[in-house]
Amino acid sequence: MAWQKRPMHPDCLQHLLTDNERELFNTQGFLVVENALNAVMCERVIAVMDRVDARERTEALTGKLLSVPNVLGEDPALVDLVDWPTTFPKVWGILGWNIYSYHSHLDVTPNESAQAQDWRVAWHQDSMRVNDEIESDPRPRLSLKIGFYLTDVSVSGRGNTLIVPGSHLQNAIDCPQDGRSNPPGAEPLCVPAGSALLLDRRTWHSRSANESDLTRKVMWLGYSYRWLRPKDEMTVAHLYPQLSPIRRQLLGDGLNANGTYDPKPEDVPLRTWLEEHHPPSANPSPHGHAASRPPAMGRGKNSGRM
Repeated sequence: MAWQKRPMHPDCLQHLLTDNERELFNTQGFLVVENALNAVMCERVIAVMDRVDARERTEALTGKLLSVPNVLGEDPALVDLVDWPTTFPKVWGILGWNIYSYHSHLDVTPNESAQAQDWRVAWHQDSMRVNDEIESDPRPRLSLKIGFYLTDVSVSGRGNTLIVPGSHLQNAIDCPQDGRSNPPGAEPLCVPAGSALLLDRRTWHSRSANESDLTRKVMWLGYSYRWLRPKDEMTVAHLYPQLSPIRRQLLGDGLNANGTYDPKPEDVPLRTWLEEHHPPSANPSPHGHAASRPPAMGRGKNSGRM
């Protein structure tokens, strides 16, 4: 399927973040959207993942997780996920409109024996150095990611994502050091194929061993504010001429570096679209207030900046 300059999908306004979903995300640190992808879209994405797996899997990775970043440019199907109508409205409902997809990776996990491979759980919060260098408690959200589950993980033992609900408000948790046991409250995410997981980056999580006969396939997209640097190479600029303005924003395009902090309308066509189609989502701040610019502060020279 060719790259498209189409506008936002008309169905997206039917999937806005509800008050109940916001409450669940804020208290649990994650939200599950069942039936996020239909069977046709699942097959499109699986075809891309199989192609990448065949190209990238080496003999050393036989029977092990293959994780490949910077994959949005692989196929139009993956770009379609960036503003997918059942999930993207929930992203802007949480983070606001000054956002982009700063990271992507696909995970393919064949059957693996935890015992035979000396497999270890790896409990963590996302964003690495952010967690070492930002001093607040709890740390700021900054980003979230969506995991699109292409294969059925509705029972445990299939490489399920492990999550500690509510742990996004804890800078540290009590993790056993044996590499096998899980912290108190840990749960496997059991969802059918086509489901999507929205995960606050601060939520403590780990993958688990896939001891089933299925190959686990998950496509991940990270979203953050446009002023946060990308987590991978984001080799997508060559796609810009073929994409709509909103998709160009979501893949990192903009007028200049300052526009990530102080955007003009041309930097954030998503906000312009929201102003027309859902004005409450176009508010200056996703938190209901805008403290970055005092009311009397202008944009001209010597406008109060020191």
